[in-house]
Amino acid sequence: MIEKEESQTLSFPHTVNKVVSEGGENAKEITKLVKQDGKVIGYELSNGQHISVAEAISMAKNNELQHVGVSTSKDGSEYIRSLADGDESNNLGNLPSITLE
Repeated sequence: MIEKEESQTLSFPHTVNKVVSEGGENAKEITKLVKQDGKVIGYELSNGQHISVAEAISMAKNNELQHVGVSTSKDGSEYIRSLADGDESNNLGNLPSITLE
């Protein structure tokens, strides 16, 4: 019988995400996607502020955003993703979007 290593007991979000941001006391929530030409270029926060994808990544790394993780794509670029919480309505892909021209 093969025993599992301790590292295999980590929960899914922590194994996929480089950084997990549950958000501190004043953390903002991402409420909308900001798109241009069909591509997400940023986010609108719960206070109405618009931030770029790079700013969102930085904020998540500083625990300034609620319930997101920073992951790395196959090409090595970082991106924001929702943390799995069983509620699909708050997944980033399901949020309303603003389209810039």
